[in-house]
Amino acid sequence: MGCNLKDIAPAQQTSLKALAGKRVGIDAFLTAFQFLTTMRDRSPQGDGMPLRDANGNPVSHLMGFLHRTATLLSMGIKPVYIFDGTSPELKAEEMAARRARREEAEAVHTEALAAGDFALAQKMAARIMHYSPQMVEETQRLLDLMGVPWVTAAAEGEAQAAVMAAKGQLDVVATQDWDALLYGSPVLVRNLMDDGTKRYGRVVHAQSIDLGEMLQTNGLSREQLVDLAIMIGTDYHPGIKGIGPKTGLKLIKKHGTLEAVCEVKEKEIPERLADIREIFLNHPAVDVADADL
Repeated sequence: MGCNLKDIAPAQQTSLKALAGKRVGIDAFLTAFQFLTTMRDRSPQGDGMPLRDANGNPVSHLMGFLHRTATLLSMGIKPVYIFDGTSPELKAEEMAARRARREEAEAVHTEALAAGDFALAQKMAARIMHYSPQMVEETQRLLDLMGVPWVTAAAEGEAQAAVMAAKGQLDVVATQDWDALLYGSPVLVRNLMDDGTKRYGRVVHAQSIDLGEMLQTNGLSREQLVDLAIMIGTDYHPGIKGIGPKTGLKLIKKHGTLEAVCEVKEKEIPERLADIREIFLNHPAVDVADADL
């Protein structure tokens, strides 16, 4: 999910109604995983996996995208779904760790089913969901039938959306991933579809975060925000131990750069720092014609 910038991001409450007439870039992969992990077999002897058709093919992703897209369109919102492309080489270690966790959960899931422990199996199932290439293709075909545009990114989906938003092709980027701000999205909207629901006993509201306001409020340049994120920890670097958002903010404002902070705190400068900065500040993106949106 990238870097958590919640503690330093001034947020304004928003809603679906407020986004009527807006072009909203949506992280398709994150959205799909929400459907796959929530719309699944929870019957007493269910395996916890996505809902399936009569032939055993998963359909949760299609049901979810159909309903959500119809809801957005009915509210006058213009969704543009952004699909991940090829993960950057810098993310290889993070992706390997995710695969290892999924394989471990798959083993527990299999053992739980064999033992008749369906509660444990359903718990593990949420950790082994996979949005397969076939599911991606099915989703894109559904969107084509609905007349809704979609884009396959060169690399990270939220980065592609951020680049398009910075060009004015999208009005906002809707994702839970804070990294969209690091990639330069002028406006990030979180909790869009959860607006008004309850989570842990509290009402959830959709939030809009303006990148320019965030930088001005904290007295940072975008380059410094990226350095701060690297200190906290991103998908490309685990971060510097003992430094969280608030401490990191004080340090970067006082010393200016990550290298200077590392020198003062006697920490090692992250490997491939220049490459990590580059991937946030100049992420590869495909060119999309306005006519295709």
